[in-house]
Amino acid sequence: MLYNQDTITEFRDASLNKYPENKKFFERLKTKKVKNLDEMFHPRHEEIFEEVDCLACANCCKTTSPIFTDIDIDRIAKHLRMRPAQLIDKYLHLDKDQDYVLNSSPCTFLGADNYCSIYEVRPRACREYPHTDRKNMSGIMKLTLENTKVCPAVFEIVEQLKNLKVV
Repeated sequence: MLYNQDTITEFRDASLNKYPENKKFFERLKTKKVKNLDEMFHPRHEEIFEEVDCLACANCCKTTSPIFTDIDIDRIAKHLRMRPAQLIDKYLHLDKDQDYVLNSSPCTFLGADNYCSIYEVRPRACREYPHTDRKNMSGIMKLTLENTKVCPAVFEIVEQLKNLKVV
């Protein structure tokens, strides 16, 4: 699956249209207490990401901000040869949950070619995104539902799961 600006627009429309259906699906997963979510998500994650070119999309970097932990801030500041306080002052702010996030979207560190200028030291949240291969998927269902609106790969994984009629 290759994505460009046209297909991303189509994806956004589809994901917003299917969001109520996806929300009901996730509510059923929670209500039925489906226990094998990891086994359901992980193989599909592997399969989808064999086809997806994230650099052709970068929708996550264009529309959302990761959380920057203190460890992330220290590592990135060192890489940029600045003090952590300077990095915070220049690029970050505290959100309503008191987490450091970017001041603006798209990500300050995203280039026109969709490459990340701090890729080697990027925040943990970026390295783990879209989280569909994490252990204990049941603990991040709310996040995964929200990611269906951001990441075409997550959207496709959820579509496949719904087609399996697991609940």
